[in-house]
Amino acid sequence: MHIVTGGAGFIGSAFVWKLNRMGITEIVVVDELGTSESWKNLVGLRYADYLHKDAFLDLVLHDELPFEVESVTHMGACSSTTEQDADYLMENNYRYSVTLAAWCLEHGVRFINASSAATYGDGSRGFSDDEARLGELRPLNMYGYSKQLFDLWAQREGVLGSLASLKFFNVFGPNEYHKGDMMSVICKAHTQIGQTGKLKLFKSYHPDYPDGGQMRDFVYVKDCVDVMWWLLEHPEVGGVFNVGTGRARTWNDLARSVFAAMGLPEAIEYIDMPEQLRGKYQYFTQAEMTKLAATGCPVRFTSLEDAAKDYVQGYLAREERYL
Repeated sequence: MHIVTGGAGFIGSAFVWKLNRMGITEIVVVDELGTSESWKNLVGLRYADYLHKDAFLDLVLHDELPFEVESVTHMGACSSTTEQDADYLMENNYRYSVTLAAWCLEHGVRFINASSAATYGDGSRGFSDDEARLGELRPLNMYGYSKQLFDLWAQREGVLGSLASLKFFNVFGPNEYHKGDMMSVICKAHTQIGQTGKLKLFKSYHPDYPDGGQMRDFVYVKDCVDVMWWLLEHPEVGGVFNVGTGRARTWNDLARSVFAAMGLPEAIEYIDMPEQLRGKYQYFTQAEMTKLAATGCPVRFTSLEDAAKDYVQGYLAREERYL
């Protein structure tokens, strides 16, 4: 059985989709559906069972899982970068992850973990996934810190080489519609452009970046799950790995990609950035991808333009927008 925590979420459900495409249906989805719309991500997928995250953790703690486990892909976490409850993030993101990892290591089960590019903070210390530099990083928010703590735990315990912890950069693609304010700008842009004919982007408050010239490493979710599948197939590969394209692009580039995919003329309006974001805003992110490439991972990342076209025309423009 393959366990996917956060399996109804964005990257988690996309990975269940990938497993299905590889002929795998012996999957247990672990999540906390509540009253969100994330259940819709599961409708077209094939899996054996669903467990609430608390029930699953209880089975793990008592070592009472009623099936043999081949892998645990741990995408389950609170992914809100604005979450203020630090105690909640400590338990839900850090402690939960440590418990699962320890169980997997004890039982010889492949463990793939979702870390985050949020661990890099303002980027002033670079975006290297060199494990020798883990302790140098200074996340800007509690979400990033909760992810950083797991990587530091694995390093301290000497087990980083026995698992894979993935620092996802700016992921976008199908199945993110339940995320509200945390949806990608591409997803929001499609709606906004469709309703108003134009797109609003934040002004820049940094002299080195023009309005809309702030840069991000935008990565398509289909590429992310291809990397995850390869790592699942290669359990001998372990460590902390960036998952991005390795090429930073501007918000203006992203906007143009969406307008082009929609067949509409560009119309961008620059608006004030909220005061509370200005001191915590990342003006540049770009994954260093040499480490993952050195493992032999063959995934080639889709360009922003091609990915935006696939996402907009293949999903956002259709009533059925799920993988």
